[in-house]
Amino acid sequence: MAMHTMLINKPPDPGTKSSRHPMHQDLYYFPFRPANKVVCSWTAMEKVHRQNGCLVVVPGSHKGVLLPHGYPDWEGGVNKLYHGILDYKPDQPRVHLEMDTGDTVFFHPLLIHGSGRNRTSGFRKSISCHYASADCYYMDKVDQVQEVAEKELAEIAAAAMKKRGITKIRKISMKDIWVAKGRLVQGELVNLKY
Repeated sequence: MAMHTMLINKPPDPGTKSSRHPMHQDLYYFPFRPANKVVCSWTAMEKVHRQNGCLVVVPGSHKGVLLPHGYPDWEGGVNKLYHGILDYKPDQPRVHLEMDTGDTVFFHPLLIHGSGRNRTSGFRKSISCHYASADCYYMDKVDQVQEVAEKELAEIAAAAMKKRGITKIRKISMKDIWVAKGRLVQGELVNLKY
């Protein structure tokens, strides 16, 4: 299943450092498991380097657990839903993934990663997609560390529905959102359905 597909058009930083994405784990946003059956592909649509905010990863961190996330207390603030690991230690060994156009990196949803601000005058473009195996399943309830993300995602979804004239809205779960977003790419829909 293609669970989450994005065109990332990272804007030049306006001087507030808001184009940064804090160090995080993608699994924080996902209500499906097991983590070892989920993968992210991230493709550079143009040359990506430290000046335009390349990915930064903590090697080996995919072997850990899902950590508590929240908004970092950063000067200039942070974009909506750009949660980061709460007790992230910036002295951990990191690798900056500078990439050429068309280069693709695949990574585990527990890998700690983020990106710096875009210090150029142009937009940094990439495509990201998260894939989940047919062996994955939706959790009945999100992990406690995911409750803040679920609440915020539900508020955003409810506001979007209201804008479209949908007024009778039941409580929206993270699972509801991902069931609506996921798309079968190949094979048979086995577990990731309602």
